[in-house]
Amino acid sequence: MNKPGKELVVVTGISGAGKASALKTFEDLGYHAVDNLPLELLTEFAELVRKSKEVERAAIVVDVREGPTLDRLPVILKRVKAVLPTRVVFLDAQDAVLVRRYSETRRPHPLRRSETVSRSIVEERQLLDPIRNVADTLIDTSNFNVHELRAHIQSRFGHGDESNRLLVSCLSFGFKNGVPLDADLVFDVRFLPNPHFVPQFRRKTGKDPKVAAFVRGFAQTEEFLGKVTDLMLYLLPHYVMEGKSYLTVAFGCTGGQHRSVMMAEEMRKRLKKAGYQVKAIHRDIPK
Repeated sequence: MNKPGKELVVVTGISGAGKASALKTFEDLGYHAVDNLPLELLTEFAELVRKSKEVERAAIVVDVREGPTLDRLPVILKRVKAVLPTRVVFLDAQDAVLVRRYSETRRPHPLRRSETVSRSIVEERQLLDPIRNVADTLIDTSNFNVHELRAHIQSRFGHGDESNRLLVSCLSFGFKNGVPLDADLVFDVRFLPNPHFVPQFRRKTGKDPKVAAFVRGFAQTEEFLGKVTDLMLYLLPHYVMEGKSYLTVAFGCTGGQHRSVMMAEEMRKRLKKAGYQVKAIHRDIPK
């Protein structure tokens, strides 16, 4: 697939319709994300994106928090579109759904001027009506949960293979230093023979080819790697479908120096070969 060109997405719409979740999805898709950018900086921001060698695509949220100057957005958008290809995405939802969401989260409406959330929603619709009329994409989130909204945005704005939207971190650690709090999956590899008790390996790590060869030299190592690889290749597509953008798979041994490091490195290679974005992190080896 061809590499996408420069692009700016302006996310706007009714408060409570999911703009924060939408912006996070754009960020996970590789867009440079900015929340609540002041309108007077929008044209300048578009120019910076156009000239940038690092930023290809950007997404910003502009909404009722802008205040009285919000009515200038349609005019400013014309100038912005002359600088950079720009799409306006307007998120909306039914009033009853919005009221329920505010009730569930117990968050105040950003206008805060009306006595009730219902009245604030009516006032906000009036303020945003000119912007809705110039939107390129209207998304009604009334029947979407967070995962469904994410999937909808990915299907309309994503580029490339779905597997590239999931970043997998293969993390090694030592149980003596505690289990990582951010691990989604944890595998205990202390059942494997420990290179620590081999004098020539004690001061090395699992990244050393000789240490890795030692650990791999046992039948249970290869069997374990095969079973975990099969499990990961089964699970990862399901995580992608659920909208997960990152996954941490942790391998733990006693000190986090040898067995877990070798496992994390090997799993990184296998998942990368399968087409996933993967990185290896070694929490407990000397920096």
